[in-house]
Amino acid sequence: MQNIDSKLHVRGESVYLDDIPVIQGTLYACVFDSPVAHGKLKNVVTDKAEKCEGVVRVITAKDLLGENQIGGIVQDEPLLADGEVHFQGQPIAVVIATSEELARKAAREIHAAIEPLPIVTDPRVAAANGDLIVPPKQFVLGDAAAAFAECEHVFEGRADINGQEHIYIEPQGAYAVPTENGGLRVYSSTQGPTAVQRAVCRVTGLQMHQVEVDVQRLGGGFGGKEDQANAWAGICAVAAQLIKRPVKYALHRMEDMRMTGKRHPYSADYKIGLDGDLKIQAYEVTFYQNAGAACDLSPPVLERTLFHCTNSYFVPNVKATAYCCRTNLPPNTAFRGFGGPQGMFVIESAIAHAAEKLHVKAFEIQRKNLIGNDDEFPYGQKAESEAITTWTQANAAYDFGRLQAEAHEFNGWSKYLRKGVAVMPVCFGISFTKTPMNHARSLVHVYTDGSVAVSTGAVEMGQGVNTKIAQVAAKVFGLPIEYVKILPANTLRIANTSPTAASAAADLNGKATQTACEAIRGRLLKVAKELIEAKSTAGLSLRDRSVYRKTENTNLDWHSLVMEAHLQRVSLSEHSHYATPGIDFDWETAKGHPFAYHVYGTAVVGVTVDCLRGRYEVDYVKCCHDFGTSMNTAVDHGQIEGGIVQGLGWMTMEEVVYDDEGKLRSNALSTYKVPDIYSVPKEITILPLETKNKSLALFNSKAVGEPPLMYGIGAYFAIRNAVKAFTDCSPEFDCPFTPEKVLMNLYANDPI
Repeated sequence: MQNIDSKLHVRGESVYLDDIPVIQGTLYACVFDSPVAHGKLKNVVTDKAEKCEGVVRVITAKDLLGENQIGGIVQDEPLLADGEVHFQGQPIAVVIATSEELARKAAREIHAAIEPLPIVTDPRVAAANGDLIVPPKQFVLGDAAAAFAECEHVFEGRADINGQEHIYIEPQGAYAVPTENGGLRVYSSTQGPTAVQRAVCRVTGLQMHQVEVDVQRLGGGFGGKEDQANAWAGICAVAAQLIKRPVKYALHRMEDMRMTGKRHPYSADYKIGLDGDLKIQAYEVTFYQNAGAACDLSPPVLERTLFHCTNSYFVPNVKATAYCCRTNLPPNTAFRGFGGPQGMFVIESAIAHAAEKLHVKAFEIQRKNLIGNDDEFPYGQKAESEAITTWTQANAAYDFGRLQAEAHEFNGWSKYLRKGVAVMPVCFGISFTKTPMNHARSLVHVYTDGSVAVSTGAVEMGQGVNTKIAQVAAKVFGLPIEYVKILPANTLRIANTSPTAASAAADLNGKATQTACEAIRGRLLKVAKELIEAKSTAGLSLRDRSVYRKTENTNLDWHSLVMEAHLQRVSLSEHSHYATPGIDFDWETAKGHPFAYHVYGTAVVGVTVDCLRGRYEVDYVKCCHDFGTSMNTAVDHGQIEGGIVQGLGWMTMEEVVYDDEGKLRSNALSTYKVPDIYSVPKEITILPLETKNKSLALFNSKAVGEPPLMYGIGAYFAIRNAVKAFTDCSPEFDCPFTPEKVLMNLYANDPI
């Protein structure tokens, strides 16, 4: 089973937001955004722009009919700046014109008087100033302070993690169309249709039933459209409400990069204690999260960092503290992994630090500390662990020791090339850590010709969720997948949705679809029982477009059954709800059972570093991954390969650079490097974990969106090992490990 969208994609026929046929009378928006990172907004001069060709109106904060606020968790993010500006790129005014070009031209004629205020870009400085968005969060397990006193080895250090630009192929955008009685239909490039609906209602003053949000598909999201799509939908909605004409805004790439948030940069201090047998007895870590100028999704991202601060390891004594620090950068936001990768990088740095000082291989410490069944995570949940089995099966397939030995032998004779190898175990929890978000609904219609339509809140953004949901309906009804159509996510069909995020969309929406389809199937089998004069529905099933009695085809076909059910006035529609069972978390105690299950895996990564130039190649990424029982290996392998490369990019080349004035310097694809075909590993090998364990995953097919990204962290430590094989320097834990940083570390001890 391939991705059901593949043919449309390769033919260029897939419809994205900018492909929607434009309604007659449509106007176009362009934002005038703050040229400075922090200051008092004295006045905005729009006179010249208003007189420009094609301009219909210029909108500022005072024009809103609703509230000038789109903050979801904390009410700290105005739609349009009013009184102060807090980051370069913050929207101040919106030009509405008859064409995109004229709107952009007029926006350049707007000027703002802004009195400068101090600019902070470093989260440690913000924390020292007490400028936190929410109070600090903390996980405690055991007694770390007492355990350190008993440890034979104790090491302390610092790790710095840069951000990452989402670089979705389709930039942010929205298209708002007025409807009858003052309502709005909003087409949005968003992962969270309900979040957009709420934001639009807030800034327009409308009720939710007056605002319809429709999402056909996204050209990528990676978390960047979970919350950040709200602003652009809000801008278009406000303009459409005021002018009573359709308004569209599709951002250009450099606009998108300048005005939107990234993966959160972090700075962290760690302390790790081991006994004589290399068992980690205590771990203490403090995270300083660079949230940017407004809350956005920073608090839950921060929480996910804490949830994954010990990665795949059991540490009996943990104290993990995290600070959500307000700075004068665009509000940072969700990104694949949602804070988990940052937490994992720090503990892997601490282990690498300890291994270096103790003159052992890092994978020796990693292996001895893998979490086992019933071991406790710092947040109180007991592990149903596959950490040891993925490591064991990966090692059996790839032989970590042999790969290390081959690299060592190569480094012994090679003059200017060095190889490095690192192992990266992964443990990632699946569920929204905010328990009330773990629910979904599905509306299923079976039509009288036998075709099936399914509506859910899941948003297709290239990850194949529509394919998996279609597979569910096809499997339950015993139909070819061509009989099933997945409709766009729409807030009038499916209300109050959770965003397509946290790797949970297929599980939540797929299980809701399964429940709906099974309810219809049950009614159909009752009709079939009468038609074939069976004593009961026991033993009846739907397969191959027919009704079967055990293994016998009854010759009652699907189409006849559906039509007869319709004639008998049996409902062929169902709207079902699914809520993940057995999960809970209490922040009062910082304990609970937040995850439906965990995904485990182990990867070994090998690199070759050119020690004359600082360049490197990733030779291989070989992993054993916990799929559960994959329901679509083509989709899942694609997600793993893409996640690995995206993780490699974050760890090696994707360097987000802001200057001290808060100006984005890596503001285009000429200055911000993403992996291309020459950057990907020469070999990616994916070994499915052999296991009989069951989970709450859809058909036991575990989520695969986010966990693979963390395998890319192994590339950082493989490069670091190669550098250390050439020189006796000890590189700081500071990612990404760009070629420039590699070169500087290779010759750090050379006199200049």
